[in-house]
Amino acid sequence: MKLAELTIASRFRGPTGSGNGGYVAGALAAFSALESPAVRLLRPPPLDVPLDVVVPEVDAVADTLELRDAAGMVAMLSDGTLGFLPPPAPSADEASAGRTRYAGSRSHPFPGCFVCGPERDAGDGLRIYAGPPDPADPHRVSAPWVPDESLAGTRGRVRPEFLWAALDCPGYFAVAPDGRTMLLGALTVRLYAPLDVGRPCVIAGWRIGATGRRHQAGTALYADGECVAAGLATWVEVRPPG
Repeated sequence: MKLAELTIASRFRGPTGSGNGGYVAGALAAFSALESPAVRLLRPPPLDVPLDVVVPEVDAVADTLELRDAAGMVAMLSDGTLGFLPPPAPSADEASAGRTRYAGSRSHPFPGCFVCGPERDAGDGLRIYAGPPDPADPHRVSAPWVPDESLAGTRGRVRPEFLWAALDCPGYFAVAPDGRTMLLGALTVRLYAPLDVGRPCVIAGWRIGATGRRHQAGTALYADGECVAAGLATWVEVRPPG
């Protein structure tokens, strides 16, 4: 059963020509009441075309949603769990130090990414530049972030899909400090508290483990030391051509 239509505007791109995975997952999760929705991305989400948000047939798993276009399924949402408690927040000094070591400022596979692209202007992209506060530990990254007015929903609070987006790319830089190309395969998020636009935040990302080409990362967003949201991501290495 078709529930709604969802269009991913080109502003919210990640890799060239497709939607940022965290934003797309969060936009789909907006149709769910689950505490910790898990979204699996099956192929690059297309931009600027209507996508159908579909409730599967009655014999499907309960509480699932599908995002579809004419070619088939783009993403699937189901009930998930983080499997960890968010660690203590990085300090403001650690976040600032991480930003100065942001690898994407030197070389970036997708410089126009809505979340972390260095080519995006203030008020257009999120400009979250997470790097390692301690260069001896490249698999732990952090960054400062202040959400701007363009992200506001009701009562001046950041819309949930932008919190999902903010939890996306820091995980990539935690699992791929060498800059190898990866795409987001899945993201589970739990939102703990609302976040006001303009409130200073810090973001953390850390490597959890890897199996073959699949790498797991944790991310968390904090305001005044309180965890606002946390995510568990699976990143998939892109095989080189040939």
